[in-house]
Amino acid sequence: MQNDPLWNLRHAIAGVAIALLLAVLIAALAGSFVADLFGGSYGHRVAVYGVLLLYVVVGAGVLFVRVAQHEKRPLSASRIGLWLASLWLWPLLLAGRR
Repeated sequence: MQNDPLWNLRHAIAGVAIALLLAVLIAALAGSFVADLFGGSYGHRVAVYGVLLLYVVVGAGVLFVRVAQHEKRPLSASRIGLWLASLWLWPLLLAGRR
């Protein structure tokens, strides 16, 4: 089991999965709030939510590829909070590499 690559990435997989679930809920709330500021129609809500959802899903992929192999610490509430914040701030990860 120690040689299984998925087992070695279990903390990163769980962290990004939980953070992504929370980010989807936050995106729904933010989409509703932002759409209400700019018109409030159902179409506006769907568009804003779709953009936010795409943003965090792409962020989850980028974050997982860039940091997963280095994540060895077990999950905790603070670690999940860090994953969640990182999902929303993932462009800084790319900017920092340059």
